[in-house]
Amino acid sequence: MIFIASLSYAADVPAPRIVVKVFRYTNPITRDPALAMRDQFILKVGRQWFMTGTSMPVWSGPNPGVRLLVSDDLLHWRQCAWLIDATKLEADCPYKGRFWAPQIHRALGKFWLTVNSGHRGPQSGDRLMDDHNIWLFVADKIDGEYKLVRGPLSTGFKNDANLFTDDDGQSYLYCSAGGLWQAKIDLPTGKLVDGELKKFLSPRDAGNPYWMIGGIEAPFVLKRDGTYFMFFSSWTRGYEIGVLRAPTPLGPWTLTEREPIFGTRKRHYREKQMEQGSYADLKFADTPDPYVEVGHNAVFEGPDGKDWICCHYFLEGKQPVPGSLIPEFYDTAPQLGIEPLHFANGKFSITGPTWTEQTVAY
Repeated sequence: MIFIASLSYAADVPAPRIVVKVFRYTNPITRDPALAMRDQFILKVGRQWFMTGTSMPVWSGPNPGVRLLVSDDLLHWRQCAWLIDATKLEADCPYKGRFWAPQIHRALGKFWLTVNSGHRGPQSGDRLMDDHNIWLFVADKIDGEYKLVRGPLSTGFKNDANLFTDDDGQSYLYCSAGGLWQAKIDLPTGKLVDGELKKFLSPRDAGNPYWMIGGIEAPFVLKRDGTYFMFFSSWTRGYEIGVLRAPTPLGPWTLTEREPIFGTRKRHYREKQMEQGSYADLKFADTPDPYVEVGHNAVFEGPDGKDWICCHYFLEGKQPVPGSLIPEFYDTAPQLGIEPLHFANGKFSITGPTWTEQTVAY
């Protein structure tokens, strides 16, 4: 929606026209089971937004690959392409597996796709795979065709890869596996500059706040005012987002705030994990929102040209479809949520998570 305002001036001076645009949204943005994903990542290219993420199913077996959705307004999404189609891969393809948390990084005039996967054989069971690792692909256009550059990029289980390229052209790789890891990377070859990823933060390191002890994952790095910031998620009390800061892309990393800047807490949803992790005595209050998860964020350019976050919003309980003549419900799988990201005095903040209509004027 666009509003036009006129200011009163002297009679011989034309009044300038000020155009005010208004963006309205209500989370979760997507409600269609066919669009359900976790770990959403959005990149604006031209006048369109493109989104990828972890396709369903997430936990119960292999998913169909890496899909790309497109939107002209951030509100209505449609299928664009399959960047990796599992049905077209050979049975022994080493990266034919779960296809978790894909991201697309724009650098050096190309699009670099990271996806976390590994061959899923009969011996791998239903949970995580030892050979689940990071694979790097490249394309000239965001919708492909993507060609394998290198993989796996490391050894042992690695997940949630994120790429960042600094002003000097040097790129960096971040990921999670029982904590957070980092390394320099040469994108054209996919080789890690120093040979291996190095772990720099674990959930129960001395001095960590209690909301991190259950586990941390999903790093996402950006640079603002000469300082490097890393967003990450923790599943200790629900699903919450914290932020680290550092003077260089490789640290040393310190928390910008002792508390999360965003998230939801629902004890009953995490009770079993809390018992298994030996922190069931942790005391906290549930948040007054309808979600059991909001997290694994990425930062993108929003409708106002400023920073926004996207991540999966997981509704608690079934939500009725408005206006339906039959008892029909929205799917309770994770869906896309977005919020404006605010930055002031060297710190980020997010209002929300929201579930009623929001209005942003710009």
